[in-house]
Amino acid sequence: MKGNGNGCPWRRDALACVLAASLAGLFAAAALPSGSGAVWAGQASCPPTAADAEGPFYVPNAPVRSVIGRGLVVMGTVRSAGSCTPIPGARLEWWQANPGGQYDDAHRATQAADGEGRYRLETSVPGLYPGRPVHLHAMVSAPGHRTLTTQLYPKPGQTEISFDFVLRPQ
Repeated sequence: MKGNGNGCPWRRDALACVLAASLAGLFAAAALPSGSGAVWAGQASCPPTAADAEGPFYVPNAPVRSVIGRGLVVMGTVRSAGSCTPIPGARLEWWQANPGGQYDDAHRATQAADGEGRYRLETSVPGLYPGRPVHLHAMVSAPGHRTLTTQLYPKPGQTEISFDFVLRPQ
């Protein structure tokens, strides 16, 4: 049987087939992780990144740097949920346990996103902190947007995380 270009046969229920295919695409798009930065046709904005606990070890005014260890690279773009556009100069603060599972000043950093909202942090894989999965803390702020405090959870053996932080406009 010949098709109509979208996998549906030419017949009376072709409209139902097209509708089903459209809904399948919609549900697939809805399953994208928050903060992934993925955009699909007709999307008006990016979903904001979910907040997560700050925890007890945040210390403000960490040194400005983009390297705090070796073995794990975290990179992406800071975006606005209102328009999905990059936010140049957004401020990112990072803190995490060292490979031995202890929080220390060597594993803290502050950096600014570049002119296209991009960032890149090179760090070590955080050590296992008792009672918690392996994680990195991030606080992301930008003028005209709510400050986001969240965490990233690297998988075992992961050496790279690509993640877009999406901030809510004020």
